[in-house]
Amino acid sequence: MSADAHADRILAEVAGMLADIVGDEILLAVEITHDSGFDDDLALESIEFVALAGRLQERYGDRVDFIEFLAGLEIEEIMTMTVGHLVAHIATCTRGESVGGAR
Repeated sequence: MSADAHADRILAEVAGMLADIVGDEILLAVEITHDSGFDDDLALESIEFVALAGRLQERYGDRVDFIEFLAGLEIEEIMTMTVGHLVAHIATCTRGESVGGAR
């Protein structure tokens, strides 16, 4: 699978997680893309970040440690983080693995 296809599958999974967490109405208001900002576009609250961390842990296990990823960022980087930043992190952590398989 190409790197782009791998990232696109991860994006679809993350978008599904976000829709589950925030509600399907987010998909009506905003298309979730690599450029979607967690703060600006999706208006994620801190509790929703916690829920996302839980979903990522369930899906990817210890390979993708969202909390550790966030801890390595400056506050400004967290405030301006996009879905694409997260997708790139997941893609790096899961390189060589099939995404979208059994959970």
